[in-house]
Amino acid sequence: MLEFNKAPTYQSILEAAQNLRGIARKTPLLESHALNKEIGARLLLKCETLQHTGSFKFRGAYNTLSRLSPDQKKNGVFAYSSGNHAQGVALSAQMLGIRATILMPEDTPQIKMDNTRGYGAKVITYDRYTESREEIGRKIADENGLTLVKPYDNHFVISGQGTTGIEIAEQLIEQNASADICVCPAGGGGLIAGASLALQELSPSTKVYSAEPEYFDDTKISLERGTRVANASGNKSICDAIVTPMPGEITFPVNKKTLSGGLMVTDSEAKSAIRAAFHHFKCVVEPGGAVALAALLTNKVDIKGKTVVAVASGGNVDPGLYREILAG
Repeated sequence: MLEFNKAPTYQSILEAAQNLRGIARKTPLLESHALNKEIGARLLLKCETLQHTGSFKFRGAYNTLSRLSPDQKKNGVFAYSSGNHAQGVALSAQMLGIRATILMPEDTPQIKMDNTRGYGAKVITYDRYTESREEIGRKIADENGLTLVKPYDNHFVISGQGTTGIEIAEQLIEQNASADICVCPAGGGGLIAGASLALQELSPSTKVYSAEPEYFDDTKISLERGTRVANASGNKSICDAIVTPMPGEITFPVNKKTLSGGLMVTDSEAKSAIRAAFHHFKCVVEPGGAVALAALLTNKVDIKGKTVVAVASGGNVDPGLYREILAG
């Protein structure tokens, strides 16, 4: 039986990279000379928007599902997600011939809901503001004998996401660059935990920061206080992909060791970053996926004269909302 709760390591990320070779896409690290001139820094954008399912989440989902035992694959898997993990699990399950049941918030963007169903998964909805997805998920998984694949607190999920960090390090070398700073969106912290572990090994001089939306900057606050802190209830953000209650049990101890700090952006700043990604990189980014770029473009950390990387973690934005944001 796989041990999901153990801490990830650089070695487990290397193993994930081997497992994902030829399966996950190596997404581009893009640069805009016009933007560089405008901001007085060299900025490179890691476009995980072009990963399968439009998000980095495919990496961790496939790395986990492909390792399940024959009995676990036969019985099926269960996941809860605001949309990107849902799609990653659904496609991975489809590719591997596994039944998938996904619990999603009622207010999930329609494109994410439709895509998850399109990959063959059964979708169940809940109210994210009054109900606990963990409680509902545990009950459904136990009653139906399904393997629960958590969106971030899972050794193999984090290790899969960490392959993003390996690619960034390799692509920086290819582009004759050395990054001073890398900023990565953080919800539960799986992507940044994996990526920071990889960068710590391959690019130790690079400082890694989390980026989060206003009112949901639990990683930032937790890093400052040295312990996991939950977000206050009752707030909302356009950045639905990374609206999580608090940092993960497995991810936070990693991030506490590897991160240089946390950055927070407003919804308005995230929208501006979406427009910048479209204008300079021709890259479609969803609000939650744009917070790292937003943090750099609004100087939440000093970037003048530096080489910096922003991870664009997902591009699953409803067309109507995207048009509205581009119109400004």
